[in-house]
Amino acid sequence: MAKPIALEIAPRDPKAELAEELQTAPLEHAEALLAGLKLLQALHDRGVLELLRGAVQGGDKTVTAVADALNTPEAIRGVRNVMVFSRVMCSIDPALMDKFAAAVPEALTSAAQAEQEEPPGFIGVLRIFKSKDLRRGLAVVNGLLKAWGKNFSAKTEG
Repeated sequence: MAKPIALEIAPRDPKAELAEELQTAPLEHAEALLAGLKLLQALHDRGVLELLRGAVQGGDKTVTAVADALNTPEAIRGVRNVMVFSRVMCSIDPALMDKFAAAVPEALTSAAQAEQEEPPGFIGVLRIFKSKDLRRGLAVVNGLLKAWGKNFSAKTEG
């Protein structure tokens, strides 16, 4: 007949295991610890930790105040608008957005210079309309207006 094998499990001391792990952790993770300490110092220098501590200490009052502020029709519309705007921005080709972004400072500079000059006369306006760049821009704006009109009319008729 078989004899049972005696199994003796050494008692486990979780505190001793944690203490040993804490002893070796600074050596094993020195780079990560230094990076974490630098991040912590940067957050402290900029006052972020004070802000977070205040929010945590405020506890339920902070959560209630934020919830009350967000539970208004304006805030709900604002959140929805941000979501729609982000969806629109994500659907635009970055190269096209880059062209648009490059054109904005140039347009603002031209507008600032135009304020200081005498406005163009009738012949001057005709010369402006002769510009290929203006006509190209008008075509883009016209396409945008047509798309808006199409979408607005589809919403009101349906």
